[in-house]
Amino acid sequence: MSKRDYYEVLGVAREADDEALKKAYRKLAMKWHPDRNQGNADAEAKFKELNEAYDVLKDAEKRAAYDRYGHAAFEQGGPGGGGFGGGGSPFGGAFEDIFEEMFGRFGGGRGGRGAATGRGADLRTQVEISLEEAFAGTKTSIRIPTSVSCEACKGTGAEGGSASGAQTCPGCNGAGKIRAQQGFFLIERTCPTCGGAGRIIKNPCKICQGAGRVQRERNLNVTIPPGVEDGTRIRLAGEGEAGLRGAPSGDLYVDIAVRPHPIFQREGSNIFIRVPLRMTQAALGGHVEVPSIDGGRARVTIPAGTQTGDQFRLRGKGFSVLRSAARGDMYVQVSVETPQNLSPKQRDLLEQFEAEGSKGGKTSPESEGFFAKVKEFWDGLGR
Repeated sequence: MSKRDYYEVLGVAREADDEALKKAYRKLAMKWHPDRNQGNADAEAKFKELNEAYDVLKDAEKRAAYDRYGHAAFEQGGPGGGGFGGGGSPFGGAFEDIFEEMFGRFGGGRGGRGAATGRGADLRTQVEISLEEAFAGTKTSIRIPTSVSCEACKGTGAEGGSASGAQTCPGCNGAGKIRAQQGFFLIERTCPTCGGAGRIIKNPCKICQGAGRVQRERNLNVTIPPGVEDGTRIRLAGEGEAGLRGAPSGDLYVDIAVRPHPIFQREGSNIFIRVPLRMTQAALGGHVEVPSIDGGRARVTIPAGTQTGDQFRLRGKGFSVLRSAARGDMYVQVSVETPQNLSPKQRDLLEQFEAEGSKGGKTSPESEGFFAKVKEFWDGLGR
């Protein structure tokens, strides 16, 4: 019986692109798969024919040979030679390609070693610093309990550190995973023989029991750059838990917590400081000296008649900008303090001041303006 044209088998035109081929194959593979047609010899034959056709047409070189020579391109001794590789699967290599594309490749794909397993876990810790340290940057030492590479076996897991102590796992041939056909699906799971490592240790190290790592506490020096904010996370690559049997170590993440400051408040690259003023200072004006975050001093001129909430900006006196030589600004916010515990003389002087103000002086324009508006409001209500 002569073979049908491969394009006819797939039901596509000869100029069909790869996507059209794939779509047609997927649809027909689902229709004629033996698991859906148990005991149907005709369906099994069509499924094999379908795999054969797609295996040729999905390959650019095979397709070109087929377009030129037809089926003769793949007959023994023909221009294409060699026949079709089914990858050892009872369903053919073409079906496995589609299956892996639809459901994802596992462990690095068919026929190859899987990705390295046993990577050490990432660790996380927190370091608390002062606002001054966040401004200037600092170095601190941290102590972390973790897994480290076993010195006795040099991390190999084999007694004496012998590189030959580890052998390719016979259960998965080094892939770390095994596959099993269950009905229509290919199921992949971690190899139970090697635990996913792809290797087994015949003579495991007595210190680490073949794991290649042991529990220890380590001291690490952490450099904190100037300008870090509360909640900043620093990653130390390879400083996490050691991997199993020489696998890569995980990373260490250090979360920075900045303690509240008794004087300064930070907002981004700016610093705010609240300065209380005596009533007489605010009324008469003058100068005040305030600290800056770098430990210096700054002189601020207070104009006469300063009110609570007035703010003065000192350029370049603010916080460090991360990974930059620039600095933000410092804002001095003032609040006018009402005097308490007056002596008889102080009280008398304030009463005289109040009496002078009631004679028409504009000493408190905001207060006078407010109560003038209140009077207008009440007058409008007829009260």
